[in-house]
Amino acid sequence: MNKNIILEVRRELKKQADAKTKQSFPRSFKEKIKFHGVKSALVVKTAREYFKKIKGLNKKEVFTLCEELLKSGYCEESWVAANWVYWRHKDFEPVDFNIFERWVSQYIDNWTSCDTFCNHTMGIFMEKYPEYLQKLKLWAKSKNRWVKRASAVSLIIPAKNGLFIKDVFAIADILLLDPDDLVQKGYGWLLKVAANKHLTEVFNYVVKHKKEMPRTALRYAIEKMPLHLKKEAMKKD
Repeated sequence: MNKNIILEVRRELKKQADAKTKQSFPRSFKEKIKFHGVKSALVVKTAREYFKKIKGLNKKEVFTLCEELLKSGYCEESWVAANWVYWRHKDFEPVDFNIFERWVSQYIDNWTSCDTFCNHTMGIFMEKYPEYLQKLKLWAKSKNRWVKRASAVSLIIPAKNGLFIKDVFAIADILLLDPDDLVQKGYGWLLKVAANKHLTEVFNYVVKHKKEMPRTALRYAIEKMPLHLKKEAMKKD
């Protein structure tokens, strides 16, 4: 029955693919990716419909299905998996971190799969088990670009809630000079979100590091700041 669910999800995604989405999908990626060509809203709808069919399964069984979807390498299937995992967040336990870490390091190979999985699943996990924040700092030192990006985007939702500002800066410190623009965008985005609740602290951080911070990260970080602060942050000393 479980394997049939995976086959049904794949058939549904292939059926929902459209030529326009197939044509435009690769434009958002520098790397070669696998995709069916389905609009994100339809993917979420499909995930929700099939989640109803697996509600009776235990967490381990659901996670096994999610891993099968992640293994495929298709973006849309990773989005379904990310939603299914997140919708079981009330069942999260500390031991689940090891599973999530393995998934990120082995199966995530593009920014959209990274962000879709990490924003909500890792975000709510960190809020529930903040003792694992130290693990994210180890992720930030990884040689894997997606693990490094994941270290930052895993704190997007907590940062929106005003949480973990010291850890936000600690991860930004580690990633500060990373040459990868997708890593720069990841921690720049995190700083931007953190500024919603901690504007002064983030502004001061950006100003302190603006001479060395890559322009991509800086522009992301200050994007939503008041104009006078943006001008100050961009001003050359």
